[in-house]
Amino acid sequence: MVDLHITDETSRLKAVVLGTAESSGPVPLPEEAYDPKSLEHILAGTYPAEADMVRQMDGFASVLRKHGVTVFRPEVIRDCNQIFSRDIAFVIDDKLVEANILPEREREFQAIVHVLEHLDEDQILVPPEEVHVEGGDVMPWKDYLFVGTYTAPDYADFITARTNRAAVEYLQAHFPNRKVKAFELRKSNTDPRRNALHLDCCFQPVGTGLAILHRDSFLNPADFQWLLDHFGPENVFEIDDEEMYRMFPNVFSISPEVVVSERGFTRLNHWLRSRGLTVEEIPYAEVGKQGGLLRCSTLPLCREK
Repeated sequence: MVDLHITDETSRLKAVVLGTAESSGPVPLPEEAYDPKSLEHILAGTYPAEADMVRQMDGFASVLRKHGVTVFRPEVIRDCNQIFSRDIAFVIDDKLVEANILPEREREFQAIVHVLEHLDEDQILVPPEEVHVEGGDVMPWKDYLFVGTYTAPDYADFITARTNRAAVEYLQAHFPNRKVKAFELRKSNTDPRRNALHLDCCFQPVGTGLAILHRDSFLNPADFQWLLDHFGPENVFEIDDEEMYRMFPNVFSISPEVVVSERGFTRLNHWLRSRGLTVEEIPYAEVGKQGGLLRCSTLPLCREK
């Protein structure tokens, strides 16, 4: 049994749901792609093999367990991609919010219900239909709730626009003790170098006051500047377009001292170590071909109080 408790991104992790690549199904058709990076690899014939993704995710699970984390996995649904558990739900404080995800993915939430059976009814929030939100766009951080959004009139044209204005209002209403700060993200259905699928694809806090940040993923320069000022330029690792494409921000914190990162992120991993963090490097690039990486694969349930 796990008590829900998530107040930030980096406190010591106690329990997490890690997605699964088992029985993730055949290579999708181009028109079935959820994001431009998956589309790119489908068209190029480089879409990842299930066995490679299973191996990489099992390696992630081993690192988590090495650090004393209780790791839950979803029930396996045949021929269903269940890798990115961050998309389907997220925890803020002692509440679990069921994400309003793409209709094709609703089965994924049912596959983690066994983990949530002990929760009280009032601990699970189910937003109304008009509230679109996914966990990759939501980050509790101290007094704040950082939320990635897209609110332009052409919202409905973008399969990559996952969190709307109604979600910001919903979160503010249900977490009145938090200052909800929304950031407009750049979206593209076809160009993975011009698309911030979620907030955690272009920004993430690490350690006790550090952050990874990509300038051009924010539609409003003032949003980028706010984050730069909030953390302080000396505490921010700013990445370029290619590093954003490779998903440098999408690492995962086990504690303020320990970060799990892709082994190919040489420049980032060196910077993290230079700031005193332990970096657990693992191969995860095959999973990354689907537009998400380490944070996307996790649904943290409890961090130390």
